[in-house]
Amino acid sequence: MTEIKDQDFLEYIVKTLVDHPDDVQVKRDVDEMGVLLTVKVNPEDMGQLIGRQGSTARAIRSLVKIIGLKNHARVNLKIEEPEGSTKNRESRVEEVKSDDDKIEDVTEGLDDLKI
Repeated sequence: MTEIKDQDFLEYIVKTLVDHPDDVQVKRDVDEMGVLLTVKVNPEDMGQLIGRQGSTARAIRSLVKIIGLKNHARVNLKIEEPEGSTKNRESRVEEVKSDDDKIEDVTEGLDDLKI
C-alpha cells in the first residue's frame, strides 16, 4: 500500500500541472539505494514540469521526498528528457560546472570556520 502512495501522488501532481495528462508516465523502481520514480511527459509539457530555473521540479522533488520520509523510504525523482529536446547539452554542462564552483566556495568557507 505505501509503495503505491508515492507513485500515485507524483502522477496526480504531474497530471495536474501539464497540458497533456494522458501522456504522463510514472515508473517506480526499488533497489538497495531506495525508490526511484521516473517521470516521462509530452515534450511540450517539459517547461511546465521543470518550471522557471527548475523551481517546479525542485518543489516536486521535495514533496516526493517528504512522502518517502513518512513511509521510511528514500525516494528520488528522475525526469526523463524527451527525444528532440530544444535545450542543448553543452549549456547544461556549464550550469553544472557553475553549481560545482558555488559548492566549492561554500566548502572553503566552512573550512575557515574550523568546525
